[in-house]
Amino acid sequence: MAEKAAPSAHTVLFVLAVLAIVPLAALLSHATESVAEKTGDAIGGLFNATIFVSSVQKARETLGISPAFVGFIIVALVGAAAEMAVAFSAARRNRLDMSVSIALGSASQIALFEAPVLVLLSYFVGPKPMDLQFWPGAVTMMMIATVTSCFITNSGRSAWFIGALLIFIYVVFAMTLYMVPPGSHAPV
Repeated sequence: MAEKAAPSAHTVLFVLAVLAIVPLAALLSHATESVAEKTGDAIGGLFNATIFVSSVQKARETLGISPAFVGFIIVALVGAAAEMAVAFSAARRNRLDMSVSIALGSASQIALFEAPVLVLLSYFVGPKPMDLQFWPGAVTMMMIATVTSCFITNSGRSAWFIGALLIFIYVVFAMTLYMVPPGSHAPV
């Protein structure tokens, strides 16, 4: 059905699919929690991760979403949901320092620890070794995010429009990755 729709309808279809995932995620969460109660937290978590990865891969193939969009946007949002909830809670209690440290600490941990460890582990596990060679768009997005976070944290102050600016930058990144996936243009 999606193949016969007009190209402009693909975006609408994607938005509707994302909205449909929310109630399904609640059902899936309940199901995996009941599995975890019977088999233990490790098995329940593994089961949940396996279902998440396979469903994201299937949705990516069905909707024609690029792997970069899935990695930068969907997996990042789902993977950091608990951290975002704690950061929002801290910000509501006027603990902006804690909220910012949660967000920046998580990003620093991934960039400085998890990514290099995964590269090293790929030499022993997996079909071929990974590298840390990123496409120019990812490097540009990381540079913009780093400069923006430096400006925001160095000022020591916050206002609603700073949050709106951050959300706007994230939306621009998401639209860029969705509309112009990596490798879709000719080399420069």
